[in-house]
Amino acid sequence: MMDPRKPSDSLTMMTEIVLPNDTNVFGSLMGGRLMYWMDIAAAISAQKHCNAPVVTASVDNISFESPIKLGNTVHIEARVTRAFNTSMEVHLKVWGEDHIQQYKYKSNEAYYTFVALDASSRPRPVPQLMPETEEEKKLFEGALRRRQVRLILGGKMKPDDAAELRALFIPPNPLKGT
Repeated sequence: MMDPRKPSDSLTMMTEIVLPNDTNVFGSLMGGRLMYWMDIAAAISAQKHCNAPVVTASVDNISFESPIKLGNTVHIEARVTRAFNTSMEVHLKVWGEDHIQQYKYKSNEAYYTFVALDASSRPRPVPQLMPETEEEKKLFEGALRRRQVRLILGGKMKPDDAAELRALFIPPNPLKGT
């Protein structure tokens, strides 16, 4: 039995600077480059949680709120929000920082899912997660619903089997016992 881990055990902070090769024709960081950096930060976080190699299983919707401009700094914060059997959900927050104007701004956030692998590159169990803060508990609770959405969209779960999601939209019927 593996000892449970805390979200803070997997905290990973990554910082990059936006160089000319990282930008599009508008002088903003290319979304694909940011996703690449986010994948690296999330993988490090997942590996810290399970002490094993990991592979990316899914990336949830990434919405870009603010572009990060050439010369600005990118800060990526990643931490595991929930561990399932062999997979882990990692939440990422991304900020840009303009050192000339001296301000920091939110760029986006996302959830990545990773699967831990054993020496034969097969999925292996991961330690459970023990959230401590209110924010960690909120992310932990929501992870099951986010997982069900991912499984439905990936064709691995039927919508009727998504009990956590159904409970959000369909109130229990006391006469039917559901």
